[in-house]
Amino acid sequence: MAESLASAAVENVTNQAMECASPYLRYFFCYGQIVQDFKNQRNALKLRKQRVDTRVHEANRQIEVIYEDVEDWLKRAEKELEETQNLQDEIDRVKCFKWCPQWGWRYCLSKKLAEKTPIISQLLQISNFAQVGYRGSLQGIEFITSTDFMDSKSSKSALNQIMEAINAKDVNMIGLHGMPGAGKTTLAKEVGKHVREKKLFNKVVMFTVSQNPNINEIQDKVADIFGLKFQTKTKEGRAEELWSRLGVEKDILIIVDDLWKEIKLESIGIPFGVEHEGCKILLTTRHQQVCTNMNCQKEIQLGILSEDEAWVLFRDQAGLEDNSSALNNEAKKVAAQCKGLPLAIVVVAKAFKGEGLDLNGWRAVNQRFKDSRHLDNEVFGDVLQPLKLSYDYLKKGNNQMTENDIQMCFLLCSLFPEDEEIFIESLIVCGIGVGLFPNVYSIEDKRNEIGMALKKLQKSGLLLGTNDDAKWLRMHDVVRDFAHWLTSTGENRFMVKDKLKEWPHMVESFECYTAIALWNCSSNIKFPDKVEFSKLKTLFLQREWKGDDLLVVSGTFFEEMKALQVLFLQHVSFSAKRFPFLPNLKTLWCVRCELKNISSSLTNLEILALFKTKIYGISEELVKLSTLKYLRLSKVQFYEESEIRIQPSLVSRLTSLQELHVQNKNTISLLELNSLSCLTALSLKLSTNQFSQEDFVFPKLQMYTIVVNEGFPYDSAFRTLKIRNFSSSLSAFSNLFYNVEKLKLKTVSGQKNIVPSIGGMGVNELTSLKLKSCKDMKFLTVITRDQGPSAAFSNLVELDIQCMVSLKGLCYGLSPTRFLQNLKQVIIKNCKELQVIFQIDELSEKVQCQIPLLSNLTTLFLYSLPNLESIWKLEPSHQEIVSLTRLKVVTISNCDKLKTIFSPCLSQSMLHLQELTISSCDKVEQVIGFVQEEEIIENDCALCCWPKLEFLRIEFCQSLKYVCVNTLTPGCQSLKSVSIKSCPEFIQFLNMEQNKYGQYILHRELGSQNLTLTDVGNSHQLCNIDVPVLNEDCIVVGNHEEVFQVQGGYSFSSIKALHLNDFAQVVTLENLTTLKLSDCKKLRYIFSPVMARSLSHLMYLDIKGCDELERLILAKDQVSSSSSNADIGLQPLSFPNLTKIIVTNCGNLKSLFPFGSIPVLPKLERLIVKRNSKLEQVFKLEDEVEVAAVKEMKLDKLTWLTLEELPSLIHFCPKGCHFVLLALIEMEVKDCPKLTTSFFVDSQKFLHCITKTPQLVEQDAIEKTVTDAIFNKNINWSRLGGGSQLPRIT
Repeated sequence: MAESLASAAVENVTNQAMECASPYLRYFFCYGQIVQDFKNQRNALKLRKQRVDTRVHEANRQIEVIYEDVEDWLKRAEKELEETQNLQDEIDRVKCFKWCPQWGWRYCLSKKLAEKTPIISQLLQISNFAQVGYRGSLQGIEFITSTDFMDSKSSKSALNQIMEAINAKDVNMIGLHGMPGAGKTTLAKEVGKHVREKKLFNKVVMFTVSQNPNINEIQDKVADIFGLKFQTKTKEGRAEELWSRLGVEKDILIIVDDLWKEIKLESIGIPFGVEHEGCKILLTTRHQQVCTNMNCQKEIQLGILSEDEAWVLFRDQAGLEDNSSALNNEAKKVAAQCKGLPLAIVVVAKAFKGEGLDLNGWRAVNQRFKDSRHLDNEVFGDVLQPLKLSYDYLKKGNNQMTENDIQMCFLLCSLFPEDEEIFIESLIVCGIGVGLFPNVYSIEDKRNEIGMALKKLQKSGLLLGTNDDAKWLRMHDVVRDFAHWLTSTGENRFMVKDKLKEWPHMVESFECYTAIALWNCSSNIKFPDKVEFSKLKTLFLQREWKGDDLLVVSGTFFEEMKALQVLFLQHVSFSAKRFPFLPNLKTLWCVRCELKNISSSLTNLEILALFKTKIYGISEELVKLSTLKYLRLSKVQFYEESEIRIQPSLVSRLTSLQELHVQNKNTISLLELNSLSCLTALSLKLSTNQFSQEDFVFPKLQMYTIVVNEGFPYDSAFRTLKIRNFSSSLSAFSNLFYNVEKLKLKTVSGQKNIVPSIGGMGVNELTSLKLKSCKDMKFLTVITRDQGPSAAFSNLVELDIQCMVSLKGLCYGLSPTRFLQNLKQVIIKNCKELQVIFQIDELSEKVQCQIPLLSNLTTLFLYSLPNLESIWKLEPSHQEIVSLTRLKVVTISNCDKLKTIFSPCLSQSMLHLQELTISSCDKVEQVIGFVQEEEIIENDCALCCWPKLEFLRIEFCQSLKYVCVNTLTPGCQSLKSVSIKSCPEFIQFLNMEQNKYGQYILHRELGSQNLTLTDVGNSHQLCNIDVPVLNEDCIVVGNHEEVFQVQGGYSFSSIKALHLNDFAQVVTLENLTTLKLSDCKKLRYIFSPVMARSLSHLMYLDIKGCDELERLILAKDQVSSSSSNADIGLQPLSFPNLTKIIVTNCGNLKSLFPFGSIPVLPKLERLIVKRNSKLEQVFKLEDEVEVAAVKEMKLDKLTWLTLEELPSLIHFCPKGCHFVLLALIEMEVKDCPKLTTSFFVDSQKFLHCITKTPQLVEQDAIEKTVTDAIFNKNINWSRLGGGSQLPRIT
């Protein structure tokens, strides 16, 4: 009992003693606890950072914009983990002296740990981010891809008028009208592109209306641009949501294209006029009356091209030479017949391009123009005539049968809806159905013929391609109108209707029509039981896209269509149990339909395609279709089953079948495929279970897409194999490897290489190879000297290799002939055994005669290759047969053993390199350097490489010292962005040349618009120079205490954004828009007055942690009286475009901006000033004089003001000045105990601030109305309400 009391007493005394002596005794006696606390907190931070990194990575994959506070937290966490790693190492060393501790060492270490632990704890406390990023809004693909604008007199005049109207305050609706094909849409896109580049609007959106506007599609397009997700389904509800969303945007330009009649923009959800003065509308239309009906304040007509402009456009499109020959004079007459209409000029010129017409040929063409006098349509007469000529010209060079087929292909395209893309496969099966190219028998050959016809139509300008996919086409609406005009009379008459609400009542009979297309029919429409369509060969029938209702059609409706050859149905249901008897039907194409069964009465049916169509099943009725050549079942739904159950031996009895495409899960027996002797094309989705027959081998096919245990690709090529989770032999595919174009193997075991194990013939048709997690594969090719030269991968374009744990290289032994000559894209990730990528040890003579290897490579991406020692390993004698002349983008990350990236020889061949990114490559010492001694070249003069480099990013490369070796320097004239971060050993970026005095200079070639340097070595250099430079045509990049020393009036006029870390002086940058300075410990000032006056474009200024910074702009009395500065006092100082300023943790800063007779910051919107301990004044009078009267100044753009932890701040505005902050919404003033500036609001909630001089205190009329004037209290004020209440003035 006594002992325990004594022990407790001793412990109590010890704790009291430690508290009295704390924290010094604690460092001695609580070392173990301090260490444990530190280790726990550091480990928690490490784990938390990993989780945040994972979330950020996922957000980046989803194209999200990462929040700034998340990025800042990650940088701070990374910095703390790096800095505390040394402390962790010290802890481990202390353990070695456990029995004989060094008390001084332990004390110092304990003190460091105790100081670091709270910092880490604070980081952990603020790391619970609900979200790490947000989805950025779309920008509009129209303005990114707009390149067709012709700078003609008419278009330039219209563009200038539109821009004037856009800038006019009293104009919110602008109408652009002109005849079809004049280029209204192209000009509208150019306007959108122009205003985006000039940043005149926050958002620009463009949508097409057409004759029958689809409001839902338009609303979806606008919502995508503004990042809005609708919560309602009705048009009215969606319109209200859009109205509210657009209302919060300050400036918007809405481009409404191809408007045919007046439309209520409110019904879409677009506010304008008094509802939204910042929203401007530009509409395009063919009819001036539409502009009048829409109450356009400005109507602009887009005229046609002048004769000279028309000829220039025609000459360029027709591929004619620029001379005054007799041939060109005759061609000019043809161009003149196009009446200056851009569309007609392009269409006609392309029709004759490449035809090699001589003088007589052009005369004949001109005469044919003159003879076409019957095209007198009053609306399109001048357009139809040249289009008719192009249409007729399709006959030239073809036999009678072919010419009609090409023209019919063109007319079939006009059956599809306006402004919609046309699926080429649907065109092909329709063409086959109507009997095009009757002398060609197989489906594949007909497909090729129709494909060639469509390409000819594209080249002639009658059809257009799409931006995204070669499987789709478009038809210009004017060309479509022309096709409808062609088919409005004669024997081959077409009828095309859209938005059909009721069955048309026509006086004339339907018997005259051979093709009818009824699009977007109302589900309430009542179809007649029978219609006399005795000549009808093609029928397209579609219900409008609305809900799940289908268009119900009775079977008798088709009974009198005995001549029908093509039936295209979409969203249609048959009420009859059996399909109607159509003896001549060859093509049945159903999309999202409901069919009870497939009738055997379709005795001549050749093509059956069902997309997302619901049927009872595949029955014996199908076998009775003896003429069936093409069967496609894509995502078909069944009433009772989840997969396509096909009865045994059913497929084998379809003996005429040439193409089988089943993209559903199915039960097809593969052995039956060998019974189909006519089969040339196959698409199948299979499982491993279907390969139970060991002796099965796919037949040789011309076209196929076969996927095993994979999803069916939307963009499948003609010959595609995708195999996943497959451990059996690949012998079943042996007949397909010889011509496969796209091959993807994932988790396929048992294969040690591609050639010869898989493709003994070299897989020379292969264009895309993707390999992932094939654990047994060591090389792509294995070719021994005994085998001799062999061709392999001759056409390979895309190579994607990931997670190949055994892969050691691409080639083993001899490099195959033509290997890698067409390769454009290489992606290699997570291959831990890979040491060298492009290694060529032995070459055959045939290779040396071919084009250089890798000469077509454009993209190289290498990630997480821990044992990679060299990307390129070439014998000196092989250097000449390797070239990277087309390489544009290089990204290399997490390659820990890599020491250099390119050899000087390869670097000089990289004439088109645009982007270079290197990150987390710890051993890389130089980007361009010598790997082997025999590579070293001697050269007295500096050589230039990378002349088109635009973006250079190097991050977290711990050993990096140089970008280039001494003999090379990268071309700088194209640089837009340079970012070098966290490279502690970095010494030199650009190699310097010597002038005639032996001095190092860098010529005026740096075109970078964005320069970021963070934690880049001890010397903080950009270039290797230590001597002064006197040459007036040069710029010196200095050492530790200055970034740039500018002489001879030089300025970096191209730089728009500059991010500097730990530097001491900044240069003249006349086009600078963004400047960020952080931790520049020796920086005393940023700009001289002359420099400050040159920054007319500066918009964003961010200054952090610059301890020695005394002022932003050098005072007048500190400027030398040289001639260049003689008139400095006469020029007013202003930052006309500066909108945001952040200044934090600058301990020596006393004032921010000088204040004169004019506003210094007329566009300032945000001002944030925090933790600047010596700051006394935000705005300081340029001349310290007594103020006799109050000077009222307005900061009418400032919306956000924060003054926080400024213990020395006395004045916000100068003494005797009265600031009126008309736009201020939020203000926070915190911990500014010496502040004497008063803040109050008036009746309109405008905020005022005033700092009074002693002699004005008694005279101040304003003070009489102010009670409880706030000087040093904390303020948190919002115009919207809540927070602090400020005094009011009346």
